[in-house]
Amino acid sequence: MVRIEGMLKANGRKIAIVAGRFNDLIVGRLVEGAEDCFLRHGGGEEGLALVRVPGAYEIPLVAGKLASSRAYDAVLCLGAVIRGDTPHFDYIAAEVSKGIAAESLRTGLPIVFGVLTCDTMEQALQRAGVKGGNEGWDAMLAAIEMADLMPRLG
Repeated sequence: MVRIEGMLKANGRKIAIVAGRFNDLIVGRLVEGAEDCFLRHGGGEEGLALVRVPGAYEIPLVAGKLASSRAYDAVLCLGAVIRGDTPHFDYIAAEVSKGIAAESLRTGLPIVFGVLTCDTMEQALQRAGVKGGNEGWDAMLAAIEMADLMPRLG
């Protein structure tokens, strides 16, 4: 059996991060985790680009634009949508996830979903590395692996 897998090597890779400003207490930590992961896996500062957008809803449009530019090997989307007292959460979370998936399929470039969808601020803080792992780090791992995998597929 032939096995095709991406490696966790960021050297020589270019990855764009699209991050929402809304809930920046959380998103800022996700960005820090993603950057740390990229650098610890051999990537250089010049290989990262950070684009800030107002909130999670704006992420898919900008991610698609960056992916279409072909200037990057992958695009990483970071944000935080936290449930409130209205159905707003449901609409935003659904549209962001669908939008990111649609842009990745449209462009053929890996666009990684690193948007937290949490019921409480405490859950979001935990996932942003306050008490444990950092989902920004984990999402960057996926971006690095996918950036390495795609050229191997021909």
